[in-house]
Amino acid sequence: MTASTLEMALTYEHARIRELAGPAHHPEAARPERRHQTDWFYAIAAQHLAAAEDVLLPHVRRLPDGEDLVTRYVGNAKRLERSLRFLKGRQYGDSRFMDLHPDELWQQIDQLLLRHETMETEYSQRISEHLDDSDVNTLTEELLEAEEVAPTRAHPFSPHTGMAGRMAHRMWRMADNAWDSAEGRVVPIKYHVHPKRDSALSHYLYGTPLSPEDDHK
Repeated sequence: MTASTLEMALTYEHARIRELAGPAHHPEAARPERRHQTDWFYAIAAQHLAAAEDVLLPHVRRLPDGEDLVTRYVGNAKRLERSLRFLKGRQYGDSRFMDLHPDELWQQIDQLLLRHETMETEYSQRISEHLDDSDVNTLTEELLEAEEVAPTRAHPFSPHTGMAGRMAHRMWRMADNAWDSAEGRVVPIKYHVHPKRDSALSHYLYGTPLSPEDDHK
């Protein structure tokens, strides 16, 4: 069975986050001149989590066992967000987190990311089975666009779902922009190369031909 656009986009997102996590794992990433590597991973992961909560979870909730699925997803997301905050705090010298061992912290983050990826893979398959192809394509675009305006920091103790969650994400985006500027934190001004616009994946998702220039990207 051919994967839906939503499934392919999430596979791309998971791979991109893992790619960004790689340099941040390195011990030298703790050095001030290289902390942008951790900033970039943290920001993209936080944006993805918030966007998925706003766009995907309303559809997950409509599945037969949707309430349980959402509860499991949000529980893992909160633990992941707390770990991301610990990572950033340690990176920026917050005394509350300096006693955390980086290897143990990364082991926890990697385990939570794996659970997150597994859930999103399962959920996207089930959502795609319940929607028409055109609706799946629209949902995919909504998810990718939501990531570009999502908060760049994790907020594990704020509302995560429903109207309260969406409002919290909007307010935190504004606050995060201000704090990122104040700290001189390196975060994406625009989300990564957009799967639905510029990359080879966009052509694969929508069946458009690749130009010779695209084929060599």
